[in-house]
Amino acid sequence: MSDLSADRAYELDRKHVFHSWSAQAQLDPMVITKAEGSYVWDRYGNRLLDFTSQLVFTNLGHQHPRIVKAIQEQAATLCTVAPSYVNAARSEAARLIASHTPGDLNRIFFTNGGADANEHAIRMARLHTGRQKVLSTYRSYHGGTQLAVNVTGDPRRWPNDNGSTGTVHFFGPFLYRSAFSATTEAEECDRALAHLEQVIALEGPPTIAAIIMESIPGTAGIMLPPPGYLQGVRELCDRHGIVLIADEVMAGFGRAGRWFAIEHADIVPDLLTFAKGVNSGYAPLGGVAISEPIYRTFADRPYPGGLTYSGHPLACAAAVATIETMQDERIVEHAAELGAEVFGPALRKLAAKHEWIGEVRGTGVFWALELVSDRATREPLAPYGGSSPQLAAIVAASNRRGLLPFTNFNRIHLVPPLTITADEAHEGLDILDQALTEAAS
Repeated sequence: MSDLSADRAYELDRKHVFHSWSAQAQLDPMVITKAEGSYVWDRYGNRLLDFTSQLVFTNLGHQHPRIVKAIQEQAATLCTVAPSYVNAARSEAARLIASHTPGDLNRIFFTNGGADANEHAIRMARLHTGRQKVLSTYRSYHGGTQLAVNVTGDPRRWPNDNGSTGTVHFFGPFLYRSAFSATTEAEECDRALAHLEQVIALEGPPTIAAIIMESIPGTAGIMLPPPGYLQGVRELCDRHGIVLIADEVMAGFGRAGRWFAIEHADIVPDLLTFAKGVNSGYAPLGGVAISEPIYRTFADRPYPGGLTYSGHPLACAAAVATIETMQDERIVEHAAELGAEVFGPALRKLAAKHEWIGEVRGTGVFWALELVSDRATREPLAPYGGSSPQLAAIVAASNRRGLLPFTNFNRIHLVPPLTITADEAHEGLDILDQALTEAAS
């Protein structure tokens, strides 16, 4: 382990590390020196309540002793092994994941993260159907690799989109900024489904392999689908022989107050992708949960894909410890209670107090504040694909008071660890209240 000082680590970072999604010369990244539970510490010794779960993955918080111990014990026994061999950590992780996935999603293909999970799910769908096109929504994020970023619907796709990946985008439901002039959830649901049905008809059902959707869009804004929408998508897929892929990379493993967010709609997708919360991000791990019909496609036909580190023992040991801890400590139930009893009520109070808050939405420990400069016109407080001085002021005021917030465009996302206590949650919400007051003054 290196004994670098925080200052030296920062110096070397700026000299040698190339950061993602960033203009390199404009960066001034925070140095994190340690973390524990719901908190991180910066290079100056300041403690900050982590309302980001980093990139929404430390679902059981930082340095959870049970996960750390599992990794240490696995490292002492078998650090690594090729994916063609059986190892106990991978087998048990697959069993535990399959015990919580809905329906017949009982076969697990392991990847290194969410982007390659989505890449492989799409590959499976294309080979299963013999079709090429993939439909996905605007206001979505599915990963940074070539196909995954083209399937993505947010502005990170724009400079990477070469138009040759067989991807087609459509409008998902989002009542607050409805593309369908809807005024109620029922109207939004009906019109969004009618729109999707028309896109399918115009693109040609026999050409469409899959529809991939985040069960609850995460980075794009935590927009809960209206009742009946996902059921309607399932019906359209069944009618046309299209594979339904549920992207649960961010919303899965308790984040939305259920083991998987798709459970809110009580439907079963054909493929389900996961990462992040499966092992709280303690080691890179993702995967695809596969239905029986798609499994049968490859029962006697080789699947043409794999990864060197698929089902890595250290990552899988972390997953086993994470899932067992979630079961033993009723983490999913705790997340649901936090949403109903803490975040929902407190955020609605914040909205009544602060004119910048246009809408509050979320479930479990998965919430967003839609910030606007004018409630009547719903003008975003920051442009789509950008930021603003107001958002920067909120972040700075939060940091000074000991809160690490998650912001994206004109939104603040409230996504702390699922293990956060009610008192810690109220602490963070109080800081956010103060930061909004300061930034607006």
